[in-house]
Amino acid sequence: MPLTQPGAAVASVRAWREWTEAGRRAQWQALADSASTPNPFFEPWYLIPSLEAFDTDGSGRLLTVELRGELVGLMPLGKPRRYGRWPLPHLTIWLHPNAFLGAPLVRAGCEALFWQALLQWADKQAASEQALFLHLAAMPLEQPLTEALFDLAEAQGRKASLVMREQRALLHSPLNPELYLERALTGKKRKELRRQHARLAEQGELDVQRHQNGIELDGWIAAFLELEKRGWKGASNSAMACARETETLFRKALEGAAAIGRLERLALTLDGHPIAMLANFLTPPGSFSYKTAFDENFSRYSPGVLLQRENLALLSRPDITWCDSCAAPDHPMIDSLWTERRPIGRISVGIGGSVRRKLFETLLSLELGRNPVGLGR
Repeated sequence: MPLTQPGAAVASVRAWREWTEAGRRAQWQALADSASTPNPFFEPWYLIPSLEAFDTDGSGRLLTVELRGELVGLMPLGKPRRYGRWPLPHLTIWLHPNAFLGAPLVRAGCEALFWQALLQWADKQAASEQALFLHLAAMPLEQPLTEALFDLAEAQGRKASLVMREQRALLHSPLNPELYLERALTGKKRKELRRQHARLAEQGELDVQRHQNGIELDGWIAAFLELEKRGWKGASNSAMACARETETLFRKALEGAAAIGRLERLALTLDGHPIAMLANFLTPPGSFSYKTAFDENFSRYSPGVLLQRENLALLSRPDITWCDSCAAPDHPMIDSLWTERRPIGRISVGIGGSVRRKLFETLLSLELGRNPVGLGR
């Protein structure tokens, strides 16, 4: 039932399967297209396959916010019983290891309305949900969406704190690819890349393939999965093809992204065989470097770096102004090539009545005072 007055933003929580029919998916995609903070991992073509893979019992839920019957916000809702190693039940944004951003999809201009509706719902439902607080992971900081949350919490006298902050590589520059590379790398390193490219070209016919459609997509996906599994990710059992769930997610996500023009694929090939591959998700005005793989038999030529050099062509696109690397902080390869950084953090927010909020503030003091990196780490 609605928890706000008529005419105001209304928060509702439903089983995610209720959002899989065509009409609601169309609403959902229209919201993603209008979001102030793009997040491909919460768009229907990615989130539905994710839930199909990792929520097989169908217990997962979507929290949606509507304004006068129009969908203005959506996020997957989780209810963990633990916070890190601590038995602290809470509400959270539902994520999995191959979803690299936790920003809810919120229509531009509706950020404050979204948080107001969400927090009102959480306050009313905290007891029945048995949740001590709300935790928002992998949130992009210094964005209107996140700033609106902190502004609203301050206005309501509600505790909201950043409990962890990190930075990951970002590509964001007015420079063209050539000038960007010149600024990012020393002359010695650029010379070494030219040498590696020349030596690699001596091994056979070297080519770069770039696609933004579904042409030969099945074969491309199969080649990527095989290439990734042959490398260190396969050895560590973390390649997408190492588990049926992640392999299926990868296939469905790329197919879904390609169907609506959200996918860009690059491959560095030698005599027609891929030796480095990467997939970008395009979410104008931004983009996300989703997955990359390279043939370790050619590691002395740095094929992954050579392909990333080609990926700098994103800087020349009129519809794309930035690309999130989706990489771990201090990544040894991409951090040396992409010089900008995107701050990402975890935010905890008090919900419920005064007693619950007081308990949350005590827990928050322990987290920030005794363990600066957070109890949830």
